[in-house]
Amino acid sequence: MTITRRDFVKDSTITAVGTGLALSAGPFASRVFGANEKIVVGVIGCGGQGRANMRDFLRQRDVEIAAVCDVYDANLHQAVEMTNGKATGYKDFRKLLERKDLDAVLISTPDHWHALPTIYACDAGKDVYVEKPLSHTIQEGRKMVEAARRNKRVVQVGTQQRSGSHFQRAVEVVRSGKLGKVSFARTWNYSNQFPQGITNPPDTEPLPGLDWDMWLGPAPYVRYNRNRCLYNFRWFWDYAGGMLTDWGTHLIDIVHWAMDVDAPSAVFAAGSKNYIQDNRETPDNLEVIYEYPGFLMNYSNRILNNHGIDGHSYGIQFQGTQGTLFVDRSGYEFTPEPQRVGDESAPPTEKAFKAEGSAQHLPHVRNFLDCVKSRQTPVSDIEIGHRSTSASLLGNIALKVKHKIEWDGKKEQILGNVEASKLLSKQYRTPWKLA
Repeated sequence: MTITRRDFVKDSTITAVGTGLALSAGPFASRVFGANEKIVVGVIGCGGQGRANMRDFLRQRDVEIAAVCDVYDANLHQAVEMTNGKATGYKDFRKLLERKDLDAVLISTPDHWHALPTIYACDAGKDVYVEKPLSHTIQEGRKMVEAARRNKRVVQVGTQQRSGSHFQRAVEVVRSGKLGKVSFARTWNYSNQFPQGITNPPDTEPLPGLDWDMWLGPAPYVRYNRNRCLYNFRWFWDYAGGMLTDWGTHLIDIVHWAMDVDAPSAVFAAGSKNYIQDNRETPDNLEVIYEYPGFLMNYSNRILNNHGIDGHSYGIQFQGTQGTLFVDRSGYEFTPEPQRVGDESAPPTEKAFKAEGSAQHLPHVRNFLDCVKSRQTPVSDIEIGHRSTSASLLGNIALKVKHKIEWDGKKEQILGNVEASKLLSKQYRTPWKLA
C-alpha cells in the first residue's frame, strides 16, 4: 500500500490505515499557553545531533519531552534515559504523531527523512523544529513549506547561526555600507582526511536493533553498510548531499541574510572524488560558483588540506570595495581596504575591528519555543530554510549535470535543461510517497 500524507491524515478520528494510523485532519487551533504551562515535545531522530538538540530543549523549564523515536534501539534507549525514563519510546514516527498531547516535534533524522515527518507533523497540528538541510530535494522543501502554511504551523529550521548575536551584528555591518560595494562572498569548509577517509568497510548484516528497511525509508533499497548509516550517511547521494548541504547550507544562509537575497540566478559547479580512498560518493574537491544580482558567491570544500582561507578551516567572507568582513561561529573581523594612493576622491577607510562569538543553538531553541507560544514567525522560518537549502541543492545539481544552470527562483524552475530539472525531485521507494 502506498503511504501518503492523505493516507496518514483523514477527516475522522484515529483510524488504522495500512501499516500506520491516520489522524484527524482539518485546521488545528493552536493551544494558548499559561504562564507556567509546558510545551510538550516529541523527538524524531535520536542520533548524535538529535540528542544534542534534546539537551538544549531539556534545559528549558517550559519543555517536557514526552515521546522519542528512533529506528535504532541504542539511540532510542539513550534518548529515553535523557528524560529520566519519562518519555515513551517509538520506532515508527507515525505512532509518535498519533499522540494528541504533543504540541511540537523535534526532527533530527538523516536528510532524506526530513520531508515526510515534517509534513505529517504539520498536518497533525504540531509545530516543528527540523534540522538543516531542510530537505533532500527542492520539491520536498516546497511541499514542506506548503504543509506549514496551510496548517498555520510554526516551523524553525536548524540554521542556528541566525540566533547568534554576533552573526546578527555581522549582518548589520554588511548592510550598513561599511564594506562599500560587496561584489563577492566566499564560503568554505576545509579538512584533511587524506588518504583513507571513512575507509571501505564491506556490506554486512544490519546492526542489532536497527530497522534498516525503515532507516532507508523512501530511499532505494541497498544492503547495509556501516558507512551509509549513522553519521557517515552525509557522504551518500541517496540520503544527503555531502558537505555542501551539510555545512554549506549554514554558510550560504548567512550570505542570503546579509545580502538580502533568497535565490541565485545561475549556478556552476566543478568537482569530483579523486584522492580519498573510501566508499563515499560525494566529492573530495568541490568548487561552486553562484551568480546573484550584483555579486558572486562561491562555496569551496576540500578534504585534502586543513589550512583553509587565511588560516580559517571554514567561514564566510564578504569582500567589498572598502573592506572585508570575515565571520564564523567564534566571531567576526573587519579589515579595511587600503586607500588607493593618489585617489583623493576615495572616502576614508574604516578602522579594523573584531568581535567575539556568541551562543547560537540555545537561543535558537528558545526562539522556536517562544514562537510556539506567541505564534510569531521564528528567525529561521521554513521559507528561509527552504531557500538556503535550495541554493545548496542547486550546487549539487550543477555538479551532477556538469553544466551551468539558470535558475528562476520565483517559479523554482531550472531553465532550458531537462536533465537538471529532473533532479529537482526524486522517486520514492514503495510504499512511501510525497503527496
